[in-house]
Amino acid sequence: MKIKLYHALILALAFVQTAGAQNINSFKQVTAKPRLYEKTEFDITLTSDWQNPYLQEDVALDMILQTPGGKKLVLPCYYESGESGKQSLWKARFAPQEKGKYEYAFEFSKAGSVVARSKDAWFTVAPSGKDGFLHSKSNWVFAFDSGKPFRGIGENIGWESRKSDDSKFFKDLQEKPKYDYEYMLPSLAAHGGNFFRTWICAFNLPLDWHRNFNSNRYEESDAYYNPSAIGKIDRMFNLCDSLGLYVMLTLGPGNYSVRDGGFSPSAADFFVNPKSKARYKNRLRYFVARWGYSTKVGAWEFFNEVDNVQFNNRNKPISADSIVTWHGEMSSYLKSIDPYHHLITTSISHRDLKGMNDLPALDFNQKHIYKNTTSIPANIARYERDFNKPYVIGEYSYEWDWSKNFDDFAPEMDSDYKRGLWYGLFSPTPILPMSWWWEYFDNRKTDEYLKRVGLISDKMFAAGNGAFETVAVTPSERGIITYGVKCGSKTFIYAYNPTSAEKNVSLALGLKGKIVSAELFDCESGVTKKLAVLRGSKHEVVLGAKGDAVLIIDNK
Repeated sequence: MKIKLYHALILALAFVQTAGAQNINSFKQVTAKPRLYEKTEFDITLTSDWQNPYLQEDVALDMILQTPGGKKLVLPCYYESGESGKQSLWKARFAPQEKGKYEYAFEFSKAGSVVARSKDAWFTVAPSGKDGFLHSKSNWVFAFDSGKPFRGIGENIGWESRKSDDSKFFKDLQEKPKYDYEYMLPSLAAHGGNFFRTWICAFNLPLDWHRNFNSNRYEESDAYYNPSAIGKIDRMFNLCDSLGLYVMLTLGPGNYSVRDGGFSPSAADFFVNPKSKARYKNRLRYFVARWGYSTKVGAWEFFNEVDNVQFNNRNKPISADSIVTWHGEMSSYLKSIDPYHHLITTSISHRDLKGMNDLPALDFNQKHIYKNTTSIPANIARYERDFNKPYVIGEYSYEWDWSKNFDDFAPEMDSDYKRGLWYGLFSPTPILPMSWWWEYFDNRKTDEYLKRVGLISDKMFAAGNGAFETVAVTPSERGIITYGVKCGSKTFIYAYNPTSAEKNVSLALGLKGKIVSAELFDCESGVTKKLAVLRGSKHEVVLGAKGDAVLIIDNK
């Protein structure tokens, strides 16, 4: 009898038999050789009763880890399959940020209380040669775990083509099936981009929508989270990983409406309803559990243009206080459950909400600028001065109105696309301004221009390893637009001639030290030519009509 009791006790310790049949039955490390900053997967089987396995107030599984350095981490896990009361499959996706031995166990909670814990186990993490996750460093750059600096260069790829597009003049273009991630992301990478922004909404990656997608890419489902959307998000992150692309994922409010299974009858109620807040926190937990492992999450973005949500009913706008309070609560919560501390942001169109830019858990602030691209440098400088954190222009273009025919002013659209990138490169922002109208610029091949900007960005990093210092530049001709930065021993001067006549421009620089070399990069052709080394603080450049160039001076 004693022997039987002993074996029963050992079994209980190993697999955690608990009252009420809340059992962690087994777990398995799926990834044979864990490597630094790479996904390590685990399968966990358990038995429990639940109403909804996606709601942590009902049931939740966490992976409890101790890092080689002694730090405790709590990683949310996610439900994969199975029925209440029967054995179910759950998964953990973890990307280690330290080399060496990790110790871990799984804890299962019901109604907020831990009711089961697995036996302890361990795994060892080997080096990978990868750089890790992005974090804030300065107004100019983000930095990886490795310390390597990063600046995002890319564009909006807001969504894959829809079944029925509402563009007046470009409906056929924007409905082309080719505009999916499998085409657009490799194209962006081939053009030198490393960053993009995309939405989760009713017709794109519709995680919590069940039907009526305005897209042929998703299947109707009554599942709490749509399986076809989950599969598409998985594939998108796999593409990002293979292509070296980072994504600002616009999470949006989700499907919060009462008519669709949510708790709020209106957007105003969404920001204050405790049930809607709890639903959103569960949504955030799922994002972290399933996709938080990815180093290619450039940022979690709560809202696209939340001020437009606020003023959707102009006669009865939503309280700014409730929106800001919601963002404060959700950003703090997301920080608390994300063991990787991904960057967090939200965006406005053009109306600031008092207190939003001051929220400490928002890592950078963001707005969108249309029909005023020349204002980008001043906007970035002002917001960073006022709020002491990085500022990003998440959308820009010459025109926002999709009822207009862009071909009527196509040269202006192209020029504005290019100008926004250069203004961003020479401004203290860690993500260069991202253009809208991705199908239009792909069709015109304008987006190939990203290579030009990327080339100079690479030179800046090579010279200064992420160090930037603004340099004052005074052009001899009125109307010439100039910006300058110093990176290490090299100074980069951007000059743009917006006039219709060629200009011979003298650029006055306050440089110190001996000038070793000078070269001029023609932004349109991509050709660099060496210049004679001049003494003194002035340098002559010739700018063609509506032409631009980058002067690069090595003054060691």
